[in-house]
Amino acid sequence: MVIIGTKCQIQQKVTEEVTAAAVGSGLLPVFGTPFMAAMMECAAMTCLQEFLEEGQGSVGTHLDITHDAPTPIGMTVTVEAEIRDVSENGKMVVFDVRAWDEKGPIGKGFHTRAIINNERFLSKCNAKLEG
Repeated sequence: MVIIGTKCQIQQKVTEEVTAAAVGSGLLPVFGTPFMAAMMECAAMTCLQEFLEEGQGSVGTHLDITHDAPTPIGMTVTVEAEIRDVSENGKMVVFDVRAWDEKGPIGKGFHTRAIINNERFLSKCNAKLEG
């Protein structure tokens, strides 16, 4: 059973490889929004993982975030995901997500993940390759 209030944090040092300029989402050497979004999804996935049964996984279905402040190369970004809500059938999980660096908040929002059966999900996905 997924427990509301469960939290998970992850960190990443900002290097040239995770800048807006490197990913093409901007031209400046600052922490890129796509990398912040990926960190938010990763924190949520990691948070949910302990509640999953053998053969289950989770996939992101919605991400609604703001990136409110820049972070330069050399600083560390911390992201936290906290389980806020679980659907009645227990398959959809909503997370509050937030990000900050050593100087304060840089982003926030919410993220939804669906709990899936890995084998069934991959089978459905790979069926797209057939005729």
